[in-house]
Amino acid sequence: MAEWIDVLRERVARDGRVVLVTVAHTSGSAPRAAGTTMVVAAVDVFGTIGGGHLEFEALRMARNAVTDTSAAGAWIVRFPLAARLGQCCGGVVTIAFKVVQRNDMRWLDAASTCLRTHTPVALVSRIGNDAAPMLVSADNVTGSLGALADDSAAIASARHHLAAGTANAMMLRATTPAGATLMLHVVQPPDFNVLVFGNGHVGRALVQVFGALNVAVRWIDGREHDFPAIVPRNVDVVITDDPVAELDAAPRRAFILILTHSHDLDYALTQAALQRDDWRYIGLIGSRSKRNQFEKRLAARGTPPEALSRIVCPIGVLAGTTIRSKEPGAIAVGVVAEILALREAAMAKLSPQAGTTTPVHALHAAGTTATRTPRA
Repeated sequence: MAEWIDVLRERVARDGRVVLVTVAHTSGSAPRAAGTTMVVAAVDVFGTIGGGHLEFEALRMARNAVTDTSAAGAWIVRFPLAARLGQCCGGVVTIAFKVVQRNDMRWLDAASTCLRTHTPVALVSRIGNDAAPMLVSADNVTGSLGALADDSAAIASARHHLAAGTANAMMLRATTPAGATLMLHVVQPPDFNVLVFGNGHVGRALVQVFGALNVAVRWIDGREHDFPAIVPRNVDVVITDDPVAELDAAPRRAFILILTHSHDLDYALTQAALQRDDWRYIGLIGSRSKRNQFEKRLAARGTPPEALSRIVCPIGVLAGTTIRSKEPGAIAVGVVAEILALREAAMAKLSPQAGTTTPVHALHAAGTTATRTPRA
């Protein structure tokens, strides 16, 4: 997720000088993919590039640059993981370092706006240069690399990669008329969206597990005082007396989790969710008997069998491992594992085409089997 943009902006405003660490290129086996970022400030770190000796060395270099004001604005370091760091991965990772300071707030503000408006954006930096990076979207450009011809070449390249629709980072060597090496980082809006209806014990546990993942969560309930004071950064709390309306406004291909304090509200949300066929997942907390009751009521109202088959209930038991515990944390782990398995199956083209809901039987047909465990 692109939340590192807001974190970087906050740390620069607070400290005045921060280093953005990005995996720019990998070959062979590597801990994290190109585009993975880490924000390194004087007193804290956000994100990870995979841990181990690689991250230890990257942190050391970044922290040195935070305190050493003579450090270059942008540079790269190539890490052969086995030969240089003794890591068993054996691949090669190129890390890009970029010093970001208060005079960079213009492009940071623009990047933050793109994040809030779900606008794809590319960050272009010239390696070995102290100049601020250039921020490129489909319609706007913020900043300059210093020469019009270089800007034009960089913008064309950035928009080419933006149009491809993938989030990635890459080194572009001798791309500009001046033969400069550029670091291009394409940031896409999150395509992993989850709506959690209900802020009871299981809802709270789910939000904590999702907080460790690259996912955008909307946590929805009308009981304002039942929300905790602090939630993970990737979670938006929505207090509303009309939770059904959130389904109408939700993005396509979202994952829906229905686990409120009220069976009647669960039913209303399930019925409303079935009016759309573009969800990736509709999960309903409850036992097999609850599912049967809901299916009978929905069928009596004309809901076709193929729509009913899209409901996952009980939740958290499709990922191939049966977890019998009814503790909220155990249920949450099972549910998140289930959602991750579905998402990865879709990404591997083992599920139906993107943009449609994945029926339960399709996951089983893709090779995942499980025994359902009733949950109250």
